[in-house]
Amino acid sequence: MRVLIAVASKHGSTAEIAESIGRVMRVAGLDTTVTVPQDVASLDAYDAVILGSAVYVGRWMDTATGFVARHEEALKARPLWLFSSGPLGEPPQPIDPLGEVNATRDRLGARDHRVFTGRLDRGRLGFLERAMTSAVKAPDGDFRDWDDVEDWAGGIAAALAVGAPSAQPAAEPARV
Repeated sequence: MRVLIAVASKHGSTAEIAESIGRVMRVAGLDTTVTVPQDVASLDAYDAVILGSAVYVGRWMDTATGFVARHEEALKARPLWLFSSGPLGEPPQPIDPLGEVNATRDRLGARDHRVFTGRLDRGRLGFLERAMTSAVKAPDGDFRDWDDVEDWAGGIAAALAVGAPSAQPAAEPARV
């Protein structure tokens, strides 16, 4: 089973989530590639896809939405999971249901869309980003829940193992 994890990340936090998901997949014995969406020319080499994006102003990054546009039919033809990273704080804010991403999930037939809390380090932001995060009073800190990420990835790995040809139960013997 070959799994592609394509991730759009601006400051690295969402990429770290994708790498964690990739580690879980590899431990489960799945041949896994983690890369950025713009480096994927074709999905032909992959049996399943996990696509994730950082969320800014309630939207996925253009590289993730562009990936969906380029590969829509291929994504519909294989198991697909989506994840978003971005809410901050305790409790996480904003708690936007990401209607656009959920519409994409439904259109592509994705098995799940998970929203993970994010990380904000103002030291890594540009001037305008710092101004925006200050204006909305976004809290600094790392709010990612690594147990949640690994549990979600483990569920995907289990689902893929069940669907793998070698994991299919043997055919029932013919009854006489």
